[in-house]
This record gives sequence, C-alpha cells and structure tokens, in this order.
Amino acid sequence: MSDMVEVIIDSIRVSLMSPQRVVVLRQTEVEHYLAIWVGPYEAEHITVALQEVELSRPMTHDLLKNVFSLLNAKILRIEIVSLKGDTFYGNIVAQTDEKIIDIDSRPSDAIALAVRAHVPILVSQEVMDEAGIVPEHDMQAEDSAAPVNDAKPVAHSSEDGEEGLDVFEDFLKKLKDDPGDEEEKQKTE
Repeated sequence: MSDMVEVIIDSIRVSLMSPQRVVVLRQTEVEHYLAIWVGPYEAEHITVALQEVELSRPMTHDLLKNVFSLLNAKILRIEIVSLKGDTFYGNIVAQTDEKIIDIDSRPSDAIALAVRAHVPILVSQEVMDEAGIVPEHDMQAEDSAAPVNDAKPVAHSSEDGEEGLDVFEDFLKKLKDDPGDEEEKQKTE
C-alpha cells in the first residue's frame, strides 16, 4: 500500500459529445488529478451518495454496503490499482475477522461504495504517473510544444479565486479516445 496515494472526488463532469461522464479525482497532498470515464448511471450513483440524497429503497451500492455490514465485514478502502489500455482496474479492500480481502471491482462501483462507506480512495502511484494530470506541468508542456503565434493562456483566475479549471476543459476537449467518437464516426459513414 506504500505505493498508493490518497485522492478525493474533485468533480463529476458531463461529456457533451457522448452520454459518458468523467469522475475527476484529486490527490490530497498535491495538485495532481486523475480523470476516469464512467457511464451515466454509475455517475448518478456516485452523485446521489455525494449529495446524501435519501432514497426510499437502497440502490445497488447501498445494498452492497449493507451486505458487508451484515456479514461483519468492514470496508477499509478502495483502490484503483492498474490501467491496462484505456481500462482502469479497482479493488474493494475489506476486513473479515482478522483476514484482509481484495475484491475485484470496476473503479466506478468502488468509488460509489467508498462514498457511502466513508472510506479512503487510493490510487496506485504508477497509475497516477501514467494517467494523471498536473495542471501547471501539463500547461507548460502544451505551451512549449505550441508555436508562439498560437500560444494562449489556458488557466485563469475567476472572481471567486478558483484557478486552473480551464486546463480540465481543454483536457476533456482533447481526449482522443472519447468513447462517443468512434460511434459518431460509424453513424456518419
């Protein structure tokens, strides 16, 4: 676990080009972000828990949390452990009696469970190094690669003092592997 970094949910973004959503995770110690594409239903499950919306019946992730509790298992944390191709892999780490168990999970399901169980979300340092975004670093790399006449500032300060959010908008616009792009191409051909 020493090669893991703790993250929190920074935001959930909507892709205007597809029904997909993006969960943006932010490292707790530094300004380092990880964007994970999820489906609209998975994003809704996370959002409902974040906003602490009371529902009359348990959703799937509420049910899973209840099952852990009834079986006297404690959810310790969730982990995003690897990235293969464009797919993130996650684990739910739980404890039953004296035994620690890792349960394979989609990161979106693990995140939805973590929000409900109020447990830490950890990401492998290797995944953060491979897929993470450091706004200032990524903006400088982008600026140095762009011709001088095309250079434009990406980050700005808003009236309420938030800085650097434009880098995410630019990042999301530039994602080459938008799941909806391939579908749109096939429709137009």
